[in-house]
Amino acid sequence: MLWYLEEGVKTMEYIAHIDKERIQTVKEHLEGTAKISGDFAEKFGKEDWGYCCGMLHDIGKYSIDFQKRILGESNRRVDHSTASARVCAEKGGRYSFLEYCVEGHHAGLPDYGSNFDGSNDPTLMGRRKKKISDYQAYQTEIEIPPITSSPIDLNKTANRDFSLSVFMRMIYSCLVDADFLDTEAFMKNGKGKRDSGQDIAVLLEKLENHIFDWLQNRDIETVNGRRTEILRHCLEMGESEKGLFRLTVPTGGGKTIASLAFALRHAVKNKMDRVIYVIPYTSIIEQNAKVFRDILGEENVLENHCNVDYESSEELMPMQLATENWDKPIVVTTNVQFFESLFSNKSSRCRKLHNIANSVLIFDEAQMLPNDYLKPCIAMIEELINSYETSVVLCTATQPALKSFFQNGVSATELCPRMKEQFAFFKRTIFENTGVLTEEKLVENLKKEFQALCIVNTKKRAQRIYKTLEGEGIYHLSTSMYPKHRKRVLKEIQERLQQNKKCVLVSTSLVEAGVDLDFRSVYRELAGVDSMIQAAGRCNREGTRTAKESKVFIFKFEERQNILGQRQQIDVAKSLIADGRDLSDMESITKYFEMLYHIKGDTLDKKKIMDEFKNKQYNFAKVGKEFRLIEQNTKTLFINCEEQADEILHLLKERGFSRSGVRKASQYCIEVYDKEFDKLYGMGMVRPVSEDIEDFYELQDRSKYTEEMGLELEFDDGVALFF
Repeated sequence: MLWYLEEGVKTMEYIAHIDKERIQTVKEHLEGTAKISGDFAEKFGKEDWGYCCGMLHDIGKYSIDFQKRILGESNRRVDHSTASARVCAEKGGRYSFLEYCVEGHHAGLPDYGSNFDGSNDPTLMGRRKKKISDYQAYQTEIEIPPITSSPIDLNKTANRDFSLSVFMRMIYSCLVDADFLDTEAFMKNGKGKRDSGQDIAVLLEKLENHIFDWLQNRDIETVNGRRTEILRHCLEMGESEKGLFRLTVPTGGGKTIASLAFALRHAVKNKMDRVIYVIPYTSIIEQNAKVFRDILGEENVLENHCNVDYESSEELMPMQLATENWDKPIVVTTNVQFFESLFSNKSSRCRKLHNIANSVLIFDEAQMLPNDYLKPCIAMIEELINSYETSVVLCTATQPALKSFFQNGVSATELCPRMKEQFAFFKRTIFENTGVLTEEKLVENLKKEFQALCIVNTKKRAQRIYKTLEGEGIYHLSTSMYPKHRKRVLKEIQERLQQNKKCVLVSTSLVEAGVDLDFRSVYRELAGVDSMIQAAGRCNREGTRTAKESKVFIFKFEERQNILGQRQQIDVAKSLIADGRDLSDMESITKYFEMLYHIKGDTLDKKKIMDEFKNKQYNFAKVGKEFRLIEQNTKTLFINCEEQADEILHLLKERGFSRSGVRKASQYCIEVYDKEFDKLYGMGMVRPVSEDIEDFYELQDRSKYTEEMGLELEFDDGVALFF
């Protein structure tokens, strides 16, 4: 707070931010944030809510105590968020919906709490009892804007409370991003380096130029002709109104480019802002992102996942900044990043959410939507379609049976032309059920093969079979090998296959998606139907042999195994095989998912996420903590077997945690389950890398990590076993 004379009158100036000799007043910051927040919310028809939230969020900075602190006259910490929440509660009506948003714009969206909460509790009810500094001076400079629109359309929701909770998240996202951006603009004094990329229409033109020659092919009796037919139809369907779509394309049908063509044409037709690809595996993300960059330009494609690091260089700074709020026309991210952000309560995770509105969402490998959280995930997808101007494409060769989960009349439009005919044309393999096999018999069969892939359900068994087979042209792949190691081995396998040399690979399911391999035959241990079909996609991939010459052998071992998270999938698949069904048949796939979802029942929302949003008493913080697609029951083990790895490890030990350092290190890391880690730790085989990096360790005994198998999972003394 500064005093100055204006025409002989002593006047106060309330300060929000200071940068050396420059100041930003509270009024300037509120108005700037409100304008940006309102513009963001306008994309889904709620400009008045976004603007009002922006004007409210920092009125606590009008207190004398805050002004003393910002001027360096006091070290006392000042709560400036609760004042805004109190105004919302006092005004009531529509303003009460903003109470969560303004209260949590720094600390995160709170839980509602209870009447028994005290003033020190971080809940909404607790904060209502908190004593705060007098902030009423705000009334001398600003007025609280009116809110004229309703928060939700009751005709578009089957669950009012869940819809309201999503609405609050979206307004919260508009607010926190606007707050960051306005503050950033002041602190950088107009010298920011953000770059939103090119217009969607420009990207569509780039794609159309890329595929122009392809579209001239009308010979539907060839593989490329069929791919073009699918591509052409997706382009035409891009003219559709917003909604829910399915792209059910067989392996080899060209779904990556076809889905991009639909998305860009659809975005231009409906004046949408961006295309967001949501993909389960980082290997597919990296592969697809490269394709998109090659066609559309580096500056237009943002990868946002744990294995990518845009270093703070001058050149890459715009990309680093874009990861904060997804302000790029093409975003490629993971299921984990996408859904955990949508259910998070933290400002850093929620900041990007408003940029999901008015976007085309492509869920690649849609059968990988998380079963344990399927109900809340589908509820969120439906809400995005109905209320936030999005279109959604469920893209896969094994379409999950999700129709019954959409509660408010949302139905999907298929984008693949003559779908059944396409699957018949692209059928490259024949499934053969070989029943029960011993490991010895499996090894005997593999020894007779020239080029074969064998996929089993555990890393331990994969290593044991590999050891029995060891020899020229025999390979092993699993997550017991760090990512860079796997990529190196994978490249060698691909080269060997291309050179038509002997190649037998023993692996886990990690090769089932996003890996370009083409074997003459595949052996797949009994698993979920979608997983086995994915495995079949690694056989006769290029269609150079007949289906009869390309067998996928389904087998099971004698002993019953407890495969983490897979028992029900295996049991349903076993039932379908017992009924004599063709696993590749589309009706069989639908039946599989229907049976699986029926069996899982309530466990499709295992943490009862939907129950946390009732009667406007919402538990945002609890849900943010509980909603974890990957449970944290592992420790990270760094494998220091390369020169570059040694350099990264040295820096981590010297400097401690940094996001950039940990991301670089991830290429040399494997995940170890807690139970097995404890055994390794007890044997003195691991040690912490740095005190300030939690659950991050270094393998000390390098002899336990080999080029052939990665971390050996069976030790001579039998003490430490990994499954």
